Amino acid sequence: MTYIDLNSDLGESFGQWRMGDDEAMLGIATSANIACGFHAGDPAGLLRTMQAAVERGVTVGAHVSYPDLVGFGRRPMEIDSEALHTDVIYQIGALKGIAAAAGSQVRYVKPHGALYHAVAHDQRQALAVIEALKAVDDRLILVALAGSPVLEWARAAGLDVAAEAFADRGYHRDGSLVSRREPGALLQDVERVAERMLRLVQEGVIESVDGHDIRLAADSICVHGDSPDAVAMAGAVRRRLHADGVELRAFARGAS
Repeated sequence: MTYIDLNSDLGESFGQWRMGDDEAMLGIATSANIACGFHAGDPAGLLRTMQAAVERGVTVGAHVSYPDLVGFGRRPMEIDSEALHTDVIYQIGALKGIAAAAGSQVRYVKPHGALYHAVAHDQRQALAVIEALKAVDDRLILVALAGSPVLEWARAAGLDVAAEAFADRGYHRDGSLVSRREPGALLQDVERVAERMLRLVQEGVIESVDGHDIRLAADSICVHGDSPDAVAMAGAVRRRLHADGVELRAFARGAS
């Protein structure tokens, strides 16, 4: 049976400000990328999301970011390697503590927003993040953009990796994501997105924003928790894959 992981960015509410529907998404996703407080998330909310993930049997990972609460981690930053290295260590450590309190474990790390895009191709920043994972726990899996150089840099450093594709984002012909500032960046047709992900799993291809098929090998599919109709989209993707015999399961085994 063909299988794939379905992940979502969760734990992004802050105090009285609510982002997404974590409870609903945890009933659909097989992996939860939980914020670590640098781009979103307050301690009490992170613990609630972690506890809900444990109850649902969902694998959890640390969604690490630049220190950018105001910009939701989506503003590019030039941070020196030592600061980035220690920032990532700090965030993983914080989420590991929350996970332990909830009876779970952090199994993987996925950079968020601008940091995600930076490490995909910027070797200096990528190595700072890679070495942070190794310093904390070299069994942690790094989640990164499918087809990007960081996957090979991480493998060369001895880490396991998971290549990620995005259900709700547009792609350029070179496999990079369309900027959120450009037309075609966010896809909102739920059924079209579901069919697109089925084709990715079955054929290993995804259609670019200009209509060309590109090869893409992915271990996990992301549906952003803050996207419009995120729950409906994730549910449609899950149902469509299941209907064609695709098993949804976490890429990081041994979930609580």
